[in-house]
Amino acid sequence: MQQLKVEMCIQIPSEYVLISKVELEQLKSNELIGVYWSMKDLEKRTSRKCEWIKENILYPPHFRKILDTEQGGFVFYPRSKGQGWSFHALKMAEFLDKQFVQIFSKGV
Repeated sequence: MQQLKVEMCIQIPSEYVLISKVELEQLKSNELIGVYWSMKDLEKRTSRKCEWIKENILYPPHFRKILDTEQGGFVFYPRSKGQGWSFHALKMAEFLDKQFVQIFSKGV
C-alpha cells in the first residue's frame, strides 16, 4: 500500500480554542468544584421530580449509607421541617454517573 503525507493549514476562528478531550473533561469537572446543589438543581440535572429522586436514589438503604453526611457521604438530609436538601455537586454528579444502571434498572 502506498502512503501520501500531506500537510495542510486550517484556520481556526479567534473565538474558538482547540483543546484535548482530557482537558475538556477537566474543565467540566472544575465547574462543579465548590458547588452545592439544591433539590431543584438535582431535579433539573436528572429530569426527575423530587419524589422520584427520593424513592429511587436518596432513601433506598444501599444508597443512603453512601450518600448521607451522617455516614460520611456528600448529601445533607434535612433533619427538620423547613430545612433544605444539599448535595455536593461534583460528588453527586460522579455518583449518578457510576450508579446510572443500578438507579434506572428498576424501570423509569
